[in-house]
Amino acid sequence: MQFAFADFVLDSDRRELRRSSELIAVEPQVYDLLLYLVRHRDRVVTKDDLIASVWGGRITSDTTLTSRIYAARKAIGDSGQQQKLIRTISRKGMRFVGEVHTPSTDDELGELCAEPPLGEGGEPTGAVLPPPDRPAIAVLPFANMSDDPEQDYFSDGISEDLITALSRLRWFFVIARNSSFVYKGKSVNIKQVADNLGVGYVIEGSVRREGDRVRITAQLNDVATGSHLWAERYDRDVAGVFAVQDEITEAIVASIEPQLYAAENFHSKRRTPDSMDAWGLVMRAMSHFWRVTRADYVIAQELLEKAIAIDPHYGQALAVLSTSHTFCAYNGWSEMATSVPIAERAALAAIRADSEDPWAHHALGCVHVLLRRFDDALAEFELALSLNPSFALALSVYGLALTFSGHWEKAGVATAKALRLSPRDPFAAIYNGIAAHAQFTGRNYEEAMRLARASIRLRTDHVSGYRMLTAAAAMAGQAEIATAALRELRRGQPGFSLAWIAQNLPFKYKADRDHYLDAFRRAGLD
Repeated sequence: MQFAFADFVLDSDRRELRRSSELIAVEPQVYDLLLYLVRHRDRVVTKDDLIASVWGGRITSDTTLTSRIYAARKAIGDSGQQQKLIRTISRKGMRFVGEVHTPSTDDELGELCAEPPLGEGGEPTGAVLPPPDRPAIAVLPFANMSDDPEQDYFSDGISEDLITALSRLRWFFVIARNSSFVYKGKSVNIKQVADNLGVGYVIEGSVRREGDRVRITAQLNDVATGSHLWAERYDRDVAGVFAVQDEITEAIVASIEPQLYAAENFHSKRRTPDSMDAWGLVMRAMSHFWRVTRADYVIAQELLEKAIAIDPHYGQALAVLSTSHTFCAYNGWSEMATSVPIAERAALAAIRADSEDPWAHHALGCVHVLLRRFDDALAEFELALSLNPSFALALSVYGLALTFSGHWEKAGVATAKALRLSPRDPFAAIYNGIAAHAQFTGRNYEEAMRLARASIRLRTDHVSGYRMLTAAAAMAGQAEIATAALRELRRGQPGFSLAWIAQNLPFKYKADRDHYLDAFRRAGLD
């Protein structure tokens, strides 16, 4: 059957899309989506219709659906702005509105209107195991076995995506990326790693990329017995790397909880951008993001903007870009008035691209904090953590939002959990600084000083530890310590002043802000 519209012909028998005599390259899933829309052009097609027909009933993220619609429009010369052929019907779905010509006999019309066979309808929700019973697992950075050291970003990306996939599963307690990446490039003793991180299972592996081929090996180690529960090797085209990660995740789940796996019919899911180039740019950007310096954040933002230019619907890229801007503003590396609007636009775009991405909700939560929308901020962080309970960074900034909202005791609980999830995290200096702020707000000055010193020991180039050591020491009457800490703080943030505090730090209550300002006045800040 052929469907002619505009300058295109869609041939369902040959599974081809042509423009005049030119064959248009279309991914199979994009082709199926386009064909379904054309066949059902007499009505609005809902998201559920597309999931049932194109994805066989398998649960599909909003970002995947959006990216496929974007690709279908692009293939036929349409766009989300023009919507000449594929129109979005607000809150209802999509409809193909182009004029279509077909050799339509009654038999053919019957064939066209027939629904394709459906797969199993969705996946049942798995039970949430209580924390003491959840398997604790760490994913070590996969070794780059390629000759090119520049390919480190690729092997790191495989490891990070596996951590992300596992973290979304409520059956696991997954150690955060930055703690496990401490062991990158090192020869490690699995038992020692497990003791350090407090886990019962460790995943390790390697990646060898040569041209358009990639070989991924992975194994799951049971620390208690010292045995390998599972090991596998995958040889794939680079374009199939996402499917490989899904296979690895499924195999790990099957090895740890085979009965649960069978009962729940688990299928791991991940969200992928349209382009491997965009994915590679984000993986490179993330390596700079985790270093947490002003210079690295400039580089990360440039890489993320390039990725977004390639794939405007890449939710993770938008969310990390937003987070980097709010972090720069909070640390005094950029002006609030400049960075926060950029961050808000990117965070909202990330939510539109993928409303189930914890990074997107974390990013929007950060924006809400700086704009003093405290209830909205707490709600966004709580949603991010419901989507990924192992998201240590979101937990810590949730603690900061709680502190600025006056809930310092709850903030202490949140930051303690963040440190447990990622005990060897480069962000741990920030986590300790936020914990110190919570204790300072609760007038526990000695504990605030202890946590502030822990922050400074971990990262001498970060301002949060110096801020809190200055404030807590001043209120505790330890003037020499406060003076020395303030001197280091001014080196890291030359523009720090009482006016900067009053204008930029988002205290909900005047009493908390006055308490903070009083501490810095006592320390000699003007």
